Order: sequence, then structure tokens, then C-alpha cells
Amino acid sequence: MEVTIGVQNVARELTVETESPTAEVNAAVEKALADGGVLRLTDTRGRSVFVPAGVIGWVQVGDSEKGRVGFTP
Repeated sequence: MEVTIGVQNVARELTVETESPTAEVNAAVEKALADGGVLRLTDTRGRSVFVPAGVIGWVQVGDSEKGRVGFTP
């Protein structure tokens, strides 16, 4: 699953590819925003990403789109 995070005052968004289920990611985002803590996600390689909730502008959670092969009419 792909999680894209918009960070305030930063031109580029942060994209994390994770194997966590959507409900778990949504709960982590909601908890971090509610208590003003830190959003912690683990990517597919086992690395942790920490984003302070105070600088999160937006979060997009969704399935990764696999690369398409060939041409579509």
C-alpha cells in the first residue's frame, strides 16, 4: 500500500510503501493527529519513518498502482 504525506512548508510530498493494512495506517494517522504525537510507519524494507503530527498537511492512503505493460486504447 502507498501512503503519501504532504508536509507543511516542504515542496515535495513523502511517499512510503508499506505492507500494513489500510485500517492500521488510518488508525495510526488518526491517533497521531488527535494527540499531536508522531506518525510512525514502517516501509516494505523494514525502515521506520517518523513524521511529527504538527507538520502534517495532508495524508493520502491507498493501494499502490502496479506498473502497466503495453498500450491501452
